[in-house]
Amino acid sequence: MFRSFRSDKRRKKIHKDQRHLEARARRLLESYLGADDRQKKKYYEVIAGAAAASQPAAFEPSLEDAELARSSAEAALKVVKSRERQAIDENDPLAVLITDAYATVAIAYHRAAGVYTLDEKMQRLGTAAVHLVTIANSYMAAQKRAQ
Repeated sequence: MFRSFRSDKRRKKIHKDQRHLEARARRLLESYLGADDRQKKKYYEVIAGAAAASQPAAFEPSLEDAELARSSAEAALKVVKSRERQAIDENDPLAVLITDAYATVAIAYHRAAGVYTLDEKMQRLGTAAVHLVTIANSYMAAQKRAQ
């Protein structure tokens, strides 16, 4: 009974992510792959910023990794929805990049939380998003160490 309830919740999250996040994350990942080194640095900065901003303000040691990842994903999703409602990025490429970065971060954290176990396509997208968030965070950490 509880498994069925959890599966239904996951399916709803997957459907919501497909509706609000999938196209944006795919667009960002595809444009990242076609970017030169200078442009990739901008992607890293924006993605790492979105990932950092999606973290809970206060660390709670009682939270498990999956719960922390789900919480971070939901925070990033809220930013995407808010920016969409306000039509922030209609004609501004940087604003589009920022919104797409939050969508990519949300998908990465939902992948890390195990939300996409029922959907192979979203699982693959989530894996790519996790890799890009990891690369972005590593790049930004190396930049800080170099200063």
